[in-house]
Amino acid sequence: MADGHVPELCNKFHRASELIGRRWTGAIIYVLLRSKCRFATLREAIPDITDRMLSDRLQELEQEGILERIVIPESPIRVEYELTKKGRALAVAFDAIGQWAEKWVEVPSRSADRGRTKSPRPRHTARQRSTA
Repeated sequence: MADGHVPELCNKFHRASELIGRRWTGAIIYVLLRSKCRFATLREAIPDITDRMLSDRLQELEQEGILERIVIPESPIRVEYELTKKGRALAVAFDAIGQWAEKWVEVPSRSADRGRTKSPRPRHTARQRSTA
């Protein structure tokens, strides 16, 4: 720097950005900001994620207190994932990232998308939740 001052990295910010910035984590949180989901619904909503990676990320987010795993004792047993208060507090940050992305991020053309067959998803803010 010109004045010789070296900016200091905030350890909390660094830890948060490393946690949220892990591959697939942002996508999982984005989907869960819209609605609680079962595992299969999350897998379907997030293109190219493997069962193993989804399972690992869900466990990490649960350990961090960002989401909770809800077991519904029916026959057969159902499991749903829902953001905690701590996880829902990320909505403001995700909305800001979404606005930034709308302005600055370009999505590859369909031909460059390596033949993906899924149709594009409608644009939604992170806070929009399903009423179903």
